[in-house]
Amino acid sequence: MKKKKIKSSLGSKIFTIINSLFMIAFVIITLYPVLNTVAISFNDGIDAVRGGIYLWPRKFAIKNYQTVLAMENLIIGAKITVARTLLGTVSSLIVNALLAYVVSRKRFLFKSQLSLFWVITMYVNGGLIPVFLLYRNLHLTGTFWVYVVPGMVSAWNMLVLRTYMLGLPDSLEESAQLDGAGYMTIFWKIISPLCKPVYATVVLFVAVGQWNSWFDAMLYNRMKTEYTTLQYELMKLLSSVMQQSGSAASASERGSAAAAITPLTIRAAATVVTMLPIICLYPFLQRYFVTGLTIGGVKE
Repeated sequence: MKKKKIKSSLGSKIFTIINSLFMIAFVIITLYPVLNTVAISFNDGIDAVRGGIYLWPRKFAIKNYQTVLAMENLIIGAKITVARTLLGTVSSLIVNALLAYVVSRKRFLFKSQLSLFWVITMYVNGGLIPVFLLYRNLHLTGTFWVYVVPGMVSAWNMLVLRTYMLGLPDSLEESAQLDGAGYMTIFWKIISPLCKPVYATVVLFVAVGQWNSWFDAMLYNRMKTEYTTLQYELMKLLSSVMQQSGSAASASERGSAAAAITPLTIRAAATVVTMLPIICLYPFLQRYFVTGLTIGGVKE
């Protein structure tokens, strides 16, 4: 018995050591691209082209951030991006949660057919031109609501919410109905408080998607500067810097300010600016996010 205990304890120690080393290596691999991007964003543009920058800038400079923050429509784009992220996330969560609640009820007659219909929409798409024509006929193009209304219903998010709700005990709803509670009361006061983990998961998914989106701004509001987004403005800035760097004009003709920045450093600075709000948001949702992913896919 003592030999077995010694072998067991020795094996567990070896496993713990190997597991710890693996996790440390995994953290380093995960964090290195982020830290490298931050280092490049604070480095001089011409010097960064030489390469060899890892975790610390070789020639410190803030010209990249000055260029990014000095964009003409930066404030407008930031306001629109924040507004679309907040409104789009809240509206998408409410609509998908209500749909998931309806489909997850056992007494609902067409729950299987509706679930199959939403799954089909994940694989079949009308294409870019039909979608554009549809939005134009609905008078969404050239407006702020083209960022919010199309994203209210998401088949993936609805199915994630439905899977979690199916794992909740039926006795909770039955006892509430015995006390005279209606379906909306059950949803808001019983189901929703228990769905906080999966709600946080969906909120993070939708918020990241809304914050990083730029293609819809270029496609539907390209001529409407009052509805531009932060990501679209950063994309335009990066495109202009790449054109400048690829032109045949000399550095003296372009000026010292343009010569001090390159597409590499501008891209790194724009990446840091865009990912910073999400990084600040994630720690507050992390515990709910992990719980929502694990519990939502498990049923007894």
